[in-house]
Amino acid sequence: MSYTENLWLFFILLFGIIAVPGMDMLFVLANALTGGRDRGLAATGGIMLGGAVHTLNGAIGVGLLMHFVPVLFKPLLVAGAAYMAYIGISLMRSSITVGDGGPAGSRSAWKAFRQGLVTCLINPKAYLFIIAVYPQFLKPAYGPIWMQATVMGLLTVATQAGIYGGLAITAGRSRMLLVDNPRATILAGRAAGLLLFAVSVFTAWEGLRAV
Repeated sequence: MSYTENLWLFFILLFGIIAVPGMDMLFVLANALTGGRDRGLAATGGIMLGGAVHTLNGAIGVGLLMHFVPVLFKPLLVAGAAYMAYIGISLMRSSITVGDGGPAGSRSAWKAFRQGLVTCLINPKAYLFIIAVYPQFLKPAYGPIWMQATVMGLLTVATQAGIYGGLAITAGRSRMLLVDNPRATILAGRAAGLLLFAVSVFTAWEGLRAV
């Protein structure tokens, strides 16, 4: 297999894992619906930075280390799921309302960025992807590992920007429909929280079973 074919295969797998609804996507959606386009894009930016860090982890062999020493993986997996469950429960318990100037008591875009970064870094799905995929695509035969990792990182960030950024813009525009319907906004926020909680439980269960 040539390097170009190898890279295309990686991109197909990457696109599939990012496009499948999960913690990152739901986090962006929740921020865009309750805080508007800017906060959704800020959350996307944090997730993109997290994606770059994951690529670095794969390049230096953290994925392999966790594969051979699974005792290091399980606590991280549980911690990530617990954090997302906490965010989900917080949304379910909240009463978010949206006004023309933004949602009452909303987090700042900077906080959304930081939480997006943390969300991506502790997302169990990302670590499972690193363990299963990265060792198969980072090969000395294709040249310097750091150069291959750089290309893979750029592909990861670009794909996240396209999928999550597009979702943030679309959801941010849809948010205007909620301005005059506070009850629908509260229900939307709590539904997003319930989805985050359910996904965190399911992902942790799948990940622990796979280890």
